[in-house]
Amino acid sequence: MGLGRFFRKKSPWLLHFNTGGCNGCDIEVIAALTPRYDVERFGMVLKGSPRHADILIVTGPVTKQTKDRLIRIYEQMPEPKMVVGVGSCPASGCAFYDCYNVVGPLDKVIPVDAYVPGCPPKPEAIIFALVKALEKV
Repeated sequence: MGLGRFFRKKSPWLLHFNTGGCNGCDIEVIAALTPRYDVERFGMVLKGSPRHADILIVTGPVTKQTKDRLIRIYEQMPEPKMVVGVGSCPASGCAFYDCYNVVGPLDKVIPVDAYVPGCPPKPEAIIFALVKALEKV
């Protein structure tokens, strides 16, 4: 394993992108970052730039408006990059299934490394998925 991959596995940086859901999953992602669940114990830090991020956390259903932005953000991330879909919306559309503006599941737009089921999922499940995604590095 190269030195760069070693450090990315030991200290991945996260980028959170909401595609337009109900914000229930967003609250749980933020809860995973708080001291109670403390995702920073794994070296994970939330960043605001895709050029610095290793893991893209996507919440909400993929809509026509956000599809191109999501692809552009994914392409700006350096290799190796991972994607985690949080909640039922990125996996299936959930309550927004078959709406006129929903494109479909997240894996039809960009490759996904892990899904976190639930509406909304618990912070422990989000942390578990992030750790599982890191195992693919």
